Amino acid sequence: MLNFGLLSKRVRNEFAGQRAGLAIFGFWVSFLAPLHYTIRVMHRPSISQAGKLPIACALHLTEPIAPHGFPPEAIWDRAPAIRFATDWRGLNTDRQRETEVRLLWSADTLFLRFVARFRELHVYADARPDGWRDELWNRDVAEVFLQPDTADPLVYKEFEVSPNGFWIDLNISHGQKEEMKSGLRRQVTQDLPAKKWTAVLAIPMRMLTPAFDPKQRWRLNFYRVEGKQEPRFYSAWSPTMTPEPNFHVPAAFGALEFQENAQQ
Repeated sequence: MLNFGLLSKRVRNEFAGQRAGLAIFGFWVSFLAPLHYTIRVMHRPSISQAGKLPIACALHLTEPIAPHGFPPEAIWDRAPAIRFATDWRGLNTDRQRETEVRLLWSADTLFLRFVARFRELHVYADARPDGWRDELWNRDVAEVFLQPDTADPLVYKEFEVSPNGFWIDLNISHGQKEEMKSGLRRQVTQDLPAKKWTAVLAIPMRMLTPAFDPKQRWRLNFYRVEGKQEPRFYSAWSPTMTPEPNFHVPAAFGALEFQENAQQ
């Protein structure tokens, strides 16, 4: 049986040495089985991919927003757009399932907007009264995995939202998951003639990090899943390069930088 305490220490030590930490993931036997469909065996990205992991930028939101409001469209248009339409290996581009992501930040809140093109919609009809739905990933979702503290690569946060506004938030730690109770707010709309749905998430910064520092880089990845049964469409911004769909590959996470407001 693996000594997970020793393994975790080795992962942390190697990960701190930039890409040296990628080597351990090739030997990470799946002790993450309690997690969902993406968990089988953790595989490292290829060396060529590791040298060019992508960077996302969140734009500083300086305009006042109502406590329970969301940024207006004009502000979103100033944020850099991230787009991806390939599968989790970076292959099989499908523009009819392209995902666009934009990010805004304030001292209090991280905002994300997903614009998801789709071929078909598959959603659950039931959820808790607050919209939280376990195993949401078994239907259509947009996802973000956030790692504000990179000291331990096996600890990060998972957020998902569906085309009908259901959501889930999870703390992931060394293969275990628990409800995060983040206080996430969301705003979801569907444009059926255009075959597009849009979701805006507002995540309290205090639930992501105890002391937010915009000069500190985070790590993250974005994903999409579409379909009710296999073969489903599994898409990743930063490809995980695993033989089968697997989103839980922290070595493949890109970087998140917090920008000041751009010239208007």
